Amino acid sequence: MNWQKAIKDKRIIGIDGQDIAEGPLPPWRPLAVFCLYRLLIVSLLLVAVITGAGPGFLGESHPNLFLITGLVYAAAAIALGVATIARMGGFCFQVWFQLTLDIGAITLLMHASGGVLSGLGMLLVVVIAAGGILTVGRTASAFAALATLAVLLEQSYALIFRDFDAAHYTQAGLLGATLFATALLAQVLTARIRESEALAAQRSLDLANISQLNGYIIQHLQSGVLVIDREDTLRLINQAGRALLGLKPGGEKNSLDRIAPCLAKQLNCWREGLRPHQPEAFRSRWGQSEILSKFISLGPRSGTLIFLEDASALARQAQQLKLASLGRLTASIAHEIRNPLGAISHASQLLRESSTLSQSEQRLLEIILNHCTRVNGIVKNVLQLSRRQQHSRLKVLALKPWLLDFLDEFCRTQGIDRTEVALQIRSGTAQVPMDPSQFHQILWNLCDNARRHSRSLGRIPCFQISVESIVDMGQVFLEVLDRGSGIPDNIADKIFEPFFTTQGTGTGLGLYLARELSECNGASLEYRPAPGGGSCFRLCFAPLGMMGANVA
Repeated sequence: MNWQKAIKDKRIIGIDGQDIAEGPLPPWRPLAVFCLYRLLIVSLLLVAVITGAGPGFLGESHPNLFLITGLVYAAAAIALGVATIARMGGFCFQVWFQLTLDIGAITLLMHASGGVLSGLGMLLVVVIAAGGILTVGRTASAFAALATLAVLLEQSYALIFRDFDAAHYTQAGLLGATLFATALLAQVLTARIRESEALAAQRSLDLANISQLNGYIIQHLQSGVLVIDREDTLRLINQAGRALLGLKPGGEKNSLDRIAPCLAKQLNCWREGLRPHQPEAFRSRWGQSEILSKFISLGPRSGTLIFLEDASALARQAQQLKLASLGRLTASIAHEIRNPLGAISHASQLLRESSTLSQSEQRLLEIILNHCTRVNGIVKNVLQLSRRQQHSRLKVLALKPWLLDFLDEFCRTQGIDRTEVALQIRSGTAQVPMDPSQFHQILWNLCDNARRHSRSLGRIPCFQISVESIVDMGQVFLEVLDRGSGIPDNIADKIFEPFFTTQGTGTGLGLYLARELSECNGASLEYRPAPGGGSCFRLCFAPLGMMGANVA
């Protein structure tokens, strides 16, 4: 939408480029009101003459002329009223035609009643005032001149044909001056009224734009925004707030205690002044993330404004800042370690080929090579973590066919039978926004861990991949469950820390790298004990509508 063209065409448009209203419109409604006034006046005059209940001067000089003019004028008033309501013809044509007809009809009625002394000429003042209101510019002066000329011609006609005893040009002149004064006053008042209307329309447009802009900003804030009234009823919630609380669209006007009981409890504590200085995080409806709340009073009668922040996202941001410098340091150290490590490994391999080494020396060389391999794996993971892309190339993946291809590749590479892996997909049409290569790396790490821990107990199937979706929220979950011994509670909160491992041969970077890659794709990876024993790693994908991923 071209703003300059819209202003030139006198259209009012919103911030989204859509027409809100047009500029100055033809005042058809005032013209319709004037048509009703015309019909009412002529009807009263006709009733007064026919019944004889009116003043005696009405139609005194020419009764037949008064009656015929009144009847024709009444019929014309009805026809013009219908034409005005139907908006037939152009507005300017309607105004000119109607007001000219009014001037002519009133002049004839005035002549039939004895001329300017009858007082019917004052009806022309109303006609001229209406002309000033309904028209723009100096058109009202033209109507005043036309009415004054009609009155003077009527007096001249009466003088020539001696319809009256004497012509009253003085009264006619005063009436003409009154008509011009009325026209001038109507022009000034109409100009000011239209300026006020234009200013009100502009202010209305500004308010509409501000309201629309505020609504757009609130809906696209990363923080959740809620407005609660005095009865704790939800009145407003933005998109981020819905995602954090797991509320489907159309959940307004519900009780806060029903939507988020933990949040309602914190609100009551805040109102009673019992809330601690450091707010406590609470779990969302689906347990995907922890939420921090902040309350602001909108007044004793206006309710409460609530801001919600994703505590896990804030923690991840803080962790990213701390690990950014550490990542650069470890990457440089890894480069420096790799060169002497390669030399040690190469020298060990050459020494191993010697035939003069004893069995104990061969064992020492084997230990050196094993640890060189382990250190090389650590260096490789550190370099991969420091070099990974900051912005993942998200694509919309159909989860079921992608998982089938992945499991075929995993079983073939690991040399295990396909029956050792159970796959449960409750939503065959589920789609998720993920970088295919990073998703492959995440799931490969989880499946490899699940296979190793399950095989240690000799259980079949080794592990299970389960996919579940929540239709109302567009949320998709993927769970990898193993049948191992599980993770002790005292170390469950440490498994995602870098270099933490419970196995002597591990690097401790697998789960850390999997969580980092998940966050790069807008997903979250968390651990929870599996029902019946074992471990469950849940990967919560980001909703499609919030990521804007490119379709594969």
